[in-house]
This record gives sequence, C-alpha cells and structure tokens, in this order.
Amino acid sequence: MEQMQSQAMEHFVIKTISSFSANVLASVLVEATSHRNLFIFSDFFSLSSLQQLKATENCVYLDMLQLFAYGTWSDYKNNAGRLPQLMPDQILKLKQLTVLTLASTYEVLPYDQLMQELDVTNVSELQDFLIDECMYSGLVRGKLDHLRQCFVVQFAACRDLSPANLGSMIQTLSNWLSASEILLVVLQEEIILTDARDEIEKLKKKCVEQNLQEVKNNLVKAGVDIWNQEDNEGRCRQPKRKRHITF
Repeated sequence: MEQMQSQAMEHFVIKTISSFSANVLASVLVEATSHRNLFIFSDFFSLSSLQQLKATENCVYLDMLQLFAYGTWSDYKNNAGRLPQLMPDQILKLKQLTVLTLASTYEVLPYDQLMQELDVTNVSELQDFLIDECMYSGLVRGKLDHLRQCFVVQFAACRDLSPANLGSMIQTLSNWLSASEILLVVLQEEIILTDARDEIEKLKKKCVEQNLQEVKNNLVKAGVDIWNQEDNEGRCRQPKRKRHITF
C-alpha cells in the first residue's frame, strides 16, 4: 500500500508542477483526490504552483484538498455550499478517510455511529463497506463484532496531520520522550544490578568449586593414608614361613 501510494503521489506532484493554468491544476486535484491508492495529500501544500489557485475562482479546490487531507464526510456535508461537488470516487474516498479518522481515534466503533457518519442505512451495507473498501484496501484492520454491533479496531493507517493538531502531537511526543528517558534510566539500573548479581553468583560458584576440590583432595589424601596404613600392617602381621630341613 505504501509503495503504491508513494508512486501515485509522485505522479500527481509531477503533474501539478507541470500545470500552468488554474483550470488544469483544479483538474489534477480532482483526479488526485479520486485516485484509489492515494490517501495522503499534505505534500501538495508545499508546491508553490498551487498558490496560483488562490486568486481565481478555482480557489475552492484548495479547500477541497484540505478537506481530503484533514476532513471527513460530515465536514463536507456541513460545508458543501462552498466546496466543489464531489464525484462518486471522491465520495467513496472521503468516506474511507472518515473511517480511518474514527479508527485512529477510537478502539471500538459502534455500528450506529459509523452508519450516521457515513450515511449508511443498514448494517449489511456498512459491513460490506468496511470489508471491501477499508480492510481490503489496507486502511484498517479489525474485527466485526456481530454480537456487540461494533467494529473493533486492530490497526489504522496514518492520515495527514492537521496544523490544528500539531501542538497536541508535539505534546504527546514530548510525553513519550520523557517516559522513554525514565524507562531508560530504570533499565540501566536493572542492568547494573543484574551484572552485580551475576558477579556474586560467579564468586559463589567459584567458592563452591574450590571447597569441593579441597574436599576431593582431602578424601584422596585420606584414602591414600588408609591404604598405606593397611598395607604396612599387613606386611607387619604376615607370619614367617617355617624352614623344613630334610635329612
């Protein structure tokens, strides 16, 4: 999915840079927001060629681009009067992005909420949309819970980060960094303690081995002494043989 999205983005960036009229630029943006493999659009905002749309009647296509970068289907319905009318493929794309936004925010999505957000009239239609247009495309992964009537999110791809959410994202990353630094200190202390315990265990093992070897040596020495003592006693107690003289 990421490779196809990267290729699509590169294609439309080149087309945008090569466009020399506001009408052509507007057409490129419609094509890009309709493309089945493109779900990230913030790269377009860094292109200076788009600035020529601001002073024309096609400036609404910049608003449309922002909608696809950061918005949802509800945002479009609330602002449809000042936005271009969407094509069927764009409507599908925006509803996919709506599911992606919700899945990135909540772990459990009730069917009632999804049907309201997507303008879907029944559960069967909603389930088909989640499976065919969201899970098969790689946007989300999850489980359709028929008993609880909800979608349990297991994975959600990333969307463009809205400038309005940049502050909270920075704060979240700062908190994560602080927590990581604390965890790193704790892990380093655990490593030091583990190394110390390991050295102690090595010393204990060496001491036990030395004591065992000393015991073995003593046993061997004691065994030799006993053997020598028995041998000497045996030789001392051996009766002398009588000599017989024959005439």
